[in-house]
Parts: sequence; C-alpha cells; structure tokens
Amino acid sequence: MKTQAQLIAKFGDPYKDRLGFERKWMKLWIVPADIREAIPAMPAKIYLNKLIQVPLERTLRELIELGLHVEIVSCDGVFNIRTKRGSSGISLHSWGIAIDLNAALNPFRGKVTWSAEFLQVWRDIGWICGADWSAASKDGMHFQWENF
Repeated sequence: MKTQAQLIAKFGDPYKDRLGFERKWMKLWIVPADIREAIPAMPAKIYLNKLIQVPLERTLRELIELGLHVEIVSCDGVFNIRTKRGSSGISLHSWGIAIDLNAALNPFRGKVTWSAEFLQVWRDIGWICGADWSAASKDGMHFQWENF
C-alpha cells in the first residue's frame, strides 16, 4: 500500500491546498444510465479522482456481467477530506481514490457480508479491499485504488 508521503508526493496535500488539488485531480463522473439502472444504489454523479473513474466503471460493469452487482445496496462515499478512523493519518477518501459501499452491512471492524466472488472481482481489477485487512482494521465497506 502507498504511504501517506507517496500520496502527498503524487497528489499534493488536500488539507494544505484543497483548491489546487481538486482542480488538478478531481472530476465529476456522470455514472452511465445503464449502470444506474442495474445498480439503483449508485448515484447519478460521483465526485472522484480522475484516475479511478475507468477502473471503477470497469469493476461495476464486471459485477453486472457476473450478476454480482445485486450485492450493492448503498454507495456511501468517495471524496471526503478527513483523517483515518482511529488514526492521525489522512484517509484515502481525501484524495478521492477510495469508495465505500454497503457501510451499514459492512461496518468498520465488523463482519464482512460480501461474497468471495464479489471481492475477487475488485481484487482482480486491482483494488485493495478493506475486507482483507486484519481484524483490528478490517473495513469491509472500503475499496481503494493505488495503481498509479
């Protein structure tokens, strides 16, 4: 996983220069209608780091193709400048490179409800799944992109 220093070197510090960061890296993605029809929980627009739009769309389309999209019942956030829960480090959501899904069903440090097949799609495309972390930091709702 990338360190905070590596993320700041790549994207800048969103706390110190939010406007500059957003102008350079963030975009409003209009979620395609066919994805929204298949996954009603997906919003019409997602504000995200431009580097994750293509892999996120690819992942969602793969989930739809395999019939695994029905596991998504809520989209709970992408961009949010904040520290990590229980830490002083900057959350990857601060750079718009992480997405939370089904937060109520997959709480931080709680039970993970995704199927093994669902999680494998994310891994195969290159996402890091919070469901794979140790019990002390398990975050089943969380998927992050660090392939840049």
